Amino acid sequence: MNQAQSITRREVMLHLGNDVEKYSDEFLKSIETNWQPGELLPDSTLENFIEEIKTVQGQAENLSYDLLAVLIGDTITEEALPTYESWLVSMDGVQPQRADSWMRWIRGWTAEENRHGDVLNRYLYLSGRVDMPKFEASVQFLINDGFDIQTGSDPYRSFIYTSFQETATNISHRRVASLAKASGNTVLSRLCGLVASDEARHAKAYKTFVSRIFELDPSEMMKAFEDMMRKKIVMPAMYMRELGEKVNTFANFSDAAQRLGVYTSMDYVEIMQGLISEWKIENMPNLNDEAEKARDYIMSLPDRLIRIADRMRTPTIEHKFSWIKA
Repeated sequence: MNQAQSITRREVMLHLGNDVEKYSDEFLKSIETNWQPGELLPDSTLENFIEEIKTVQGQAENLSYDLLAVLIGDTITEEALPTYESWLVSMDGVQPQRADSWMRWIRGWTAEENRHGDVLNRYLYLSGRVDMPKFEASVQFLINDGFDIQTGSDPYRSFIYTSFQETATNISHRRVASLAKASGNTVLSRLCGLVASDEARHAKAYKTFVSRIFELDPSEMMKAFEDMMRKKIVMPAMYMRELGEKVNTFANFSDAAQRLGVYTSMDYVEIMQGLISEWKIENMPNLNDEAEKARDYIMSLPDRLIRIADRMRTPTIEHKFSWIKA
């Protein structure tokens, strides 16, 4: 495809769609060999089921309040998967029919992601520390309320978002796994580690999609990157709320993550720096004047964000979440 041509998002997506099957094979695992939630938690068909539940609950007692709160918030985010799938299906260039190449990727991604909410939900239920109806109400609120990540139906902005967000969820789940292991919770550490590994593969896939778009339509992709950085990447659970509560649940969840070091303002900056490096933004060729200005903004942003992050204080007030049993 000639870069000098004026091409539409739809044309780029249709062109990349020719390789989506290859990417699905590379970045998604075979269902026959992939892990399943039922393999990671007590099996109700076995005689030692009750003993294994006691082990899960004994280990869960050692989780700090903040760590349990972050785990629940992460699980609510994962459980809102129907919202995320419907958003990806609405992108320009995606034909929501069974034979469409992009739909193969979206369905495969959804199938892998679906296990995350399943396994974390089951863990919370077995842990004995969570008020499940209140947790479940928060999940229903998040799906019902929807979200606005400011990408519209634009695949360029959407893939910037998923590249960033999947990297962020990898960091969060990986650090929860490490903290769980440090507390002696081997069960939670293992399952969060597996979830984090999935997120890392998915992030790599979306970064690859963006790299390909930069090859085909560099100026428009650069402007989309700038636009998403100006708007800031908002978390999909930003409208999270608790049953009967009017407080900003997401802000309190974020404060707990910041206190633990699970996901911080510096992580945001480092993800952005990683994407700049991954996509070779500094030396990107074939940009028009508007895209050059967009590149200048992107390259200057990390230093500005670092200065802001350095001035931020770690939140000290611990919110009492309705999800957690006293």
